[in-house]
Amino acid sequence: MKIKLVVLGAVLTLTACGGAQTAAPNATSDVPAGKKVVAATAWEAALAKAAGATDVKVVVPATVAHAADYDPKPSDLAAVATADLVLYAEFEGFAAKLKEAAGGSAKVEAVKLENAPDVVRAEVLRLAGLLGTTSAAEQWLRKFDTTLAEVKTQVSGSFPGGKTPKVVSQAFVAYMAAITGAEVVGTFGPQPVTPAQLAELVGKQPDLVFDNVHMSTGTVLPGSSAKQVKIVNYPGADLDLLGVFKSNAEEISKALKA
Repeated sequence: MKIKLVVLGAVLTLTACGGAQTAAPNATSDVPAGKKVVAATAWEAALAKAAGATDVKVVVPATVAHAADYDPKPSDLAAVATADLVLYAEFEGFAAKLKEAAGGSAKVEAVKLENAPDVVRAEVLRLAGLLGTTSAAEQWLRKFDTTLAEVKTQVSGSFPGGKTPKVVSQAFVAYMAAITGAEVVGTFGPQPVTPAQLAELVGKQPDLVFDNVHMSTGTVLPGSSAKQVKIVNYPGADLDLLGVFKSNAEEISKALKA
């Protein structure tokens, strides 16, 4: 009877810890696959999901426009105490609270939040190394490359007369110009545009202005004929990072066809 109880206890322990996971942990992993991931925002969460994480919770609701400035309540941080991996970005104002709420056994990792393709690839693979889910991450990266190719084809097909459009972009969303083949002739932000900078950017005669939705200050180039396009960095509640690139491409295409 004692032997049966010991065996049953072992089975229950393995089940509770995610022992049924099929992904083999990476040899250098500090966090076994299948463990709980708590992400500060939907952006970190989307990267974790792309890396192969299946149990991901987000502190800041995806509906919050300025996630970095969010002030989490104690109830928002409840899940952090039981996390195995906690993800945050250095520029987030509540990062210290997140680290403080993490349990003693949790691994706390700063994530580089930037949607430039090379950065996305590097972060997805790095997180996969921590989770032991490299195979899943590599599958996602193949979808990522396919999505980028489709996005470039879609937007470049909307270039008026096949001519490359000139873009003035908020600094943190200029990656969409690089991906789609548009020409960046000037950038602004994150500080407010000064009168001198405004005159300089208008003088570039851009066709489009890429505005960062999460840091928007309204009309960037008043009086200019350039069409302003809303570009997002953060995914929605579905944590689909690919959707960010697709929706941005759709907005750019609409502006070019208008």
